[in-house]
Amino acid sequence: MELLKKKILEDGEIHEGNILKVDGFLNHQIDVPFLKELGKEFYNRFKNENVNKILTIESSGIAIAAMTAQEFECPLVFAKKSITKNIAGDIYLTPVESFTHGTTYGVIVSKQFLGKGDRVLIIDDFLAVGNALNGLIEIVKESGADLVGCGAVIEKGYQGGGDRLRKHGIRVESLAVVESMDHENGTIEFRD
Repeated sequence: MELLKKKILEDGEIHEGNILKVDGFLNHQIDVPFLKELGKEFYNRFKNENVNKILTIESSGIAIAAMTAQEFECPLVFAKKSITKNIAGDIYLTPVESFTHGTTYGVIVSKQFLGKGDRVLIIDDFLAVGNALNGLIEIVKESGADLVGCGAVIEKGYQGGGDRLRKHGIRVESLAVVESMDHENGTIEFRD
């Protein structure tokens, strides 16, 4: 998606350790009109899949997933990273290792919001090694719902998570795939 690539080049920051900061528009301060365009793009890519649920993980994925759910006119379910008092009853639970935070946490979805008959599209802001998406895919499988695919705003192609998912037959649509970054000279190479 050329609009996204342009936004990353203009507003993104490359930091040492292959960190791409896009918190000025995607995952801290949110450019709502821009994210609405991203939601429309995910809708266009998956509109023939009869999606009736969007699934994401808290917290950075929620904004883009909400914009996508608005386009599909369906509910958004977000997996929580900790059990809270307002989650009662049966839950799906799977461990997920966070690349960004360097920790493992249990991802939780209430069974009342995901189950057989659901056609689920997973949406997230970043796809690096694929841990978050793999955890959400496990929850979808456990629920008996059908996974129609995964959408990532930005995929770090050089970390291989998206390619591993595709090799397992999972449809992955990334709006921009970064092949390499150089924090010293500020360059980013995208996959075509």
